[in-house]
Amino acid sequence: MFSVDVGPQYEGETVRKEDFQIEFGGPKHKFKAELVTVKPAADVEDEKVEIIGKDIKDFEEGASVPIFIKILVAGEQLEKDMEPVFERRVHMYINYIEGFWHMAQRDEIWMRLHKDSFKKGLNSLDEIGRVLVMLYKNELSIIEKIQITFITDPALVEKEVLEARKTYKERDDRLKGITEEEVDEFYGCSLCQSFAPTHVCVVTPERVSLCGAINWFDGRAAYKMDPEGPQFAVKKGDLIDPEKFIYSGVNAIVAEKSLGANSVFCLHSALETPHTSCGCFQAICFYIPEVDAFGVVHRDYLGEAVNGQKFSGIAGEASGGRQNEGMLGMAISYMRSKKFLKTDGGLKRIVWLPKSIKEQVKDVLEEAGLYDKIATEEDVKNVDELTEYMNRVGHPWVTG
Repeated sequence: MFSVDVGPQYEGETVRKEDFQIEFGGPKHKFKAELVTVKPAADVEDEKVEIIGKDIKDFEEGASVPIFIKILVAGEQLEKDMEPVFERRVHMYINYIEGFWHMAQRDEIWMRLHKDSFKKGLNSLDEIGRVLVMLYKNELSIIEKIQITFITDPALVEKEVLEARKTYKERDDRLKGITEEEVDEFYGCSLCQSFAPTHVCVVTPERVSLCGAINWFDGRAAYKMDPEGPQFAVKKGDLIDPEKFIYSGVNAIVAEKSLGANSVFCLHSALETPHTSCGCFQAICFYIPEVDAFGVVHRDYLGEAVNGQKFSGIAGEASGGRQNEGMLGMAISYMRSKKFLKTDGGLKRIVWLPKSIKEQVKDVLEEAGLYDKIATEEDVKNVDELTEYMNRVGHPWVTG
């Protein structure tokens, strides 16, 4: 039926740069994304797979190209809240394909096809689409119709991504005003355990998933749709420590899902028993001991962070489901949360950001009086320059 094997046994495999036939998305490309949209049945041509632009076989070995994956789904029981849940399954299902690797989500996706799978005959996105159609309909019976389009034409990819970002923002904005104290349940996700076996993602109204794709509403919708799936309910239990945001229910589910590897989560700290990190995080918050403060770097930043490390190096230390104090995988939108790193000092302890992140959360930083206080790669090149910059501009972490 397919050129290569398909199954969960291939989750967790990686494709190194020297081994890929082609890569889609990743940090080399500004525009790449995946989007699932619920549509009326009449608007979905069931099991249709379309390719707009060049196909895998049309590119030379080692090519790196932008991509947009557009998936339309229909079904009587489908709700708009389920869209991000279906979207996150792209990561899971593509990693079922032998020799095809998928990382991240939304407009940060990164995929690679191994040369060996290409040689076996996996040379078209049409086959990838047919695999996705099969898995979605077999594993999620609630989906009655599905249509998939792959776009590799750069101009069309850019157009689709810019529109998709509006949808992502609308999803994120739904949570404004809801606090952790107002709800009885949080939600968890174990989708990334194929890459990080001891990682458990805890999603609250004020803490979006590390990948940025699942917020509290999405977790609730996913659990309602598939109670036995990778998203699950987390009873808060008792608030054991109000300053460190440690909940008995969170600790219990973390211990269970990590098979005892971790047993305590401080939900809003990067320094003390922090939330574990997988590998699909949008960004990493990292401790800078020389200034006793934090920087944040994201996967699309290709230069060196202020500590002299590139994103890949910091990610290697932060990922894998470990509790690495001073390293915290996170979604960029988490910086908009009132509880962002609240245990550690919050936004006022952030002293370095790539320019692109700083502009993305400019409104939040301006509201906190921090926009002109936080350095970027345009302002400083190393920790010594950062120290001088913080003193010169009067960063509140220095002035107190």
